[in-house]
Amino acid sequence: MSHVPVLPLPRAAARFAPVLPLVAVVALLGLPPTGDGAGAADVVSALVVGYCVILLLRQRRRPLSRRAAVVLGLPVAGLAVAAMGAASPAAGLGGMARYLQVFVLVPAAVLVLLRGRADLRLLAWSFVGLAVWQGAVGVHQYVTGTGASYQGETVRAVGTFGAQDVMGMATAVALGVVCATGLALGRTPLWQRASAAGCAVVLLVPLAVSFSRGAWIATALTCAVQLTMAGLRRALKVAAAVAAAGVILVGGLGVGTAMLQERIDSITQVADAPDQSVTDRYTLWASAVGMWREQPLTGVGLKNFPEYRDGHATLALSSGSDIEGAGETFHKQALLSPHSMYLLVLSEQGLLGFCSLVGSWLALLVCAVRAPARRDGSGLDCALIACGLLLWQLVDYVYGDIGGPSTVLTGVALGLTAWWGLTERASADTARRDTLPGRVEEAVAR
Repeated sequence: MSHVPVLPLPRAAARFAPVLPLVAVVALLGLPPTGDGAGAADVVSALVVGYCVILLLRQRRRPLSRRAAVVLGLPVAGLAVAAMGAASPAAGLGGMARYLQVFVLVPAAVLVLLRGRADLRLLAWSFVGLAVWQGAVGVHQYVTGTGASYQGETVRAVGTFGAQDVMGMATAVALGVVCATGLALGRTPLWQRASAAGCAVVLLVPLAVSFSRGAWIATALTCAVQLTMAGLRRALKVAAAVAAAGVILVGGLGVGTAMLQERIDSITQVADAPDQSVTDRYTLWASAVGMWREQPLTGVGLKNFPEYRDGHATLALSSGSDIEGAGETFHKQALLSPHSMYLLVLSEQGLLGFCSLVGSWLALLVCAVRAPARRDGSGLDCALIACGLLLWQLVDYVYGDIGGPSTVLTGVALGLTAWWGLTERASADTARRDTLPGRVEEAVAR
């Protein structure tokens, strides 16, 4: 029997050295935010981008393929025009820097640093690890009543992100569920698939007590698509297992509470008897549409939504959302965005910015969906992760937008999708695995 050689530990660690800075960006999101400015993950992401620039200059190689440069560079033109329409140069430059960080620079850095499917899987596991940590903190907040305020009780799970960013933990946990589902449906060793499946099921609990309807909808749709892509028979088996787990958790262990049930029911009551949060959202959406109609081509300018909001909003809009709990004293938080990424871009950047940014996402999704057809089945988990992360973001953007410390996670997720759909190294992995070095790398990765 032939034996596959295994690299010593230092060499095995060196194999993953290029992707470790990206893992650090994800891991730093587990720390509590230090203030309203850039967090540790944002700072490290900027350092990673700078490192990539230096690396490319030293190696004297082209940073991106022509197709990758076009797809990732599409939003730049619309952003530049919208930045010129900002209320002040500082606001325009700040808004443009944030958009470029999340949708251009960080994804490009992921393209440069990832070397193979093993790197993609390691980065996906870092998403799962972050989700488990944030989920554990969130469940503890729910059980002990130390979370953010929800319907007068401090039970909303927000993780380390705090009451200022109630969507942070929901985003981190939901993306962890998507990555774990993709890893569980792949063809990696059984223990890895079992671990990933267990993580996906466990993470449903903190996702539930985050009380984030948008994250629930996006996660359910994305996981359903992932299961369908993996095979209809497998999808039916997993659906039955999830249904059984739901019966045990809700009926047997009493995880479902009246508060949670009311939140679920509110999804279908947005037209008949909407709560104030839904009313505010509808009003903000109408305000964003009014801004777009006023400036259809270029929008009202970056960071200008708050300035134009009241001129287009009705009296149904409240003065702000209540913030309390998770270390925060009671105060009102102003509603500074329409809580829909699509309407935010449309109102501030107009059709020019909307078509360029959304066009970039759709082109990326098409490339990622088509990519698995050119590869063997061994990369199924990578394909499901890459497509799932972007699909989740596209659905969630109907109900949310960028903002808060968790935003940098979106950039890393888009980078994973871009690497799978836009680079030749993903397809080259198949051929390399047939060589001795490829088998060694695969053994280390496993």
